[in-house]
Amino acid sequence: MKTNNMTNAELREKIKKGLDLTFKKLLKSKRQTDGFLILSENGVIKKIKAKDIAE
Repeated sequence: MKTNNMTNAELREKIKKGLDLTFKKLLKSKRQTDGFLILSENGVIKKIKAKDIAE
């Protein structure tokens, strides 16, 4: 059973790393085009310039 839990933990970690990389690529792309990101925070939709987001 421990092997399965460790495998799940490793999978979660890999997914998190993939999401972080994807967000960094999106942010870089939006900054190059002076674009916006549309985000939801506590149910409130926000439009934020990409250059205003810290890495």
